[in-house]
Amino acid sequence: MGRASKDKRDIYYRKAKEEGYRARSAYKLLQLHEEFDILQRGSIRTGVVDLCAAPGSWSQVLARHLREEVRGAPGQPSTGAARIVAVDLQEMMPIEGVQLLQGDITSEATAREIIRLLNDNDDAVSAGAERAEKEAADAGAGAAAAAAAEEDGGTARGREKKADLVVCDGAPDVTGMHELDEYLQHHLLLAALNITTFVLRRGGTFVTKMFRGPNTPFLVAKSEVFFRHVTIAKPKSSRNASMEAFMVCQDYQPPAAYRPSFDRPLTTTTRCFTPAAPPPPALASQQSETQQAVDQTQAEYEAFMVENVIVPFLACGDLSGYDADMCYDREADAPVLPPVHPPRQAPYLASGATNDGCGLTHGDGTTALKRQRRE
Repeated sequence: MGRASKDKRDIYYRKAKEEGYRARSAYKLLQLHEEFDILQRGSIRTGVVDLCAAPGSWSQVLARHLREEVRGAPGQPSTGAARIVAVDLQEMMPIEGVQLLQGDITSEATAREIIRLLNDNDDAVSAGAERAEKEAADAGAGAAAAAAAEEDGGTARGREKKADLVVCDGAPDVTGMHELDEYLQHHLLLAALNITTFVLRRGGTFVTKMFRGPNTPFLVAKSEVFFRHVTIAKPKSSRNASMEAFMVCQDYQPPAAYRPSFDRPLTTTTRCFTPAAPPPPALASQQSETQQAVDQTQAEYEAFMVENVIVPFLACGDLSGYDADMCYDREADAPVLPPVHPPRQAPYLASGATNDGCGLTHGDGTTALKRQRRE
């Protein structure tokens, strides 16, 4: 499909090039912000982490919204401004105001590097961070100190700061088999949630892409363990024919006994509580029938809530705005703009041009079919 026909078919693709975004997905984050106000000024004090960031359209949106705070008020220095860290396995082209990190989100080293970038050149991270943590642990107040510090965006390790917002627009290469695509994307979502528990402060927000399917209630229930408010949202710029949606998790409050770990990530099977052996019949007969009825009702209710989770769903975007599934005419003399930035290392471009014997020349993205037909 030519660029002109794609411009006509996809209004958001055309607008993204006109406004300088690297991909149309930028409008999905903008519409989520319109509904949930996730980028409101004052709520982002330390920084934002963009997971699976390539090609970088979400990082562009974050940079533009936080640019005033990054530069500081007129005549004021930008010390302590919020930072933006973009993480991806692929190499990305630089974005003004964004720190790029090429790494794997399933690696603890990546989580440590994200924390370091958020605190880079920050006076709050003192040389005595480890000493302060040890002293707090010796005093028996390690957990309390960590909770109190995280409320302010830091941890017990020398008031080390964490992110206020984590976003993830990652998805695997779709195969067309919906069950397989959903399975792979859900594992990617859980991997993003796992690293988020490392780098997100208490009270923070997590936004991630997901594919809706039979396992959606399970993902919502898993997320509600860590967040007080979980909503499934569908931006206007997301096509109706797509099973894509976004999970907006707000107010991060992990369980008191939870410790982030890459040894037992959230993608592994969760260990279930095994009840103790039932009491002897003689002792059980002494229990009142009323108490037994209460216990049975409570157990049935808990089982019902585990298996039947009500998933809140919200459509985002102006209902009178552009429709992602409609075609919009272009002006006859309107120029067809090239993409804002081509991929740095496109997987379909091999090193050096090689002919596969079928008339296709690989390596430069061109074909030799027309030349063969003319001959």
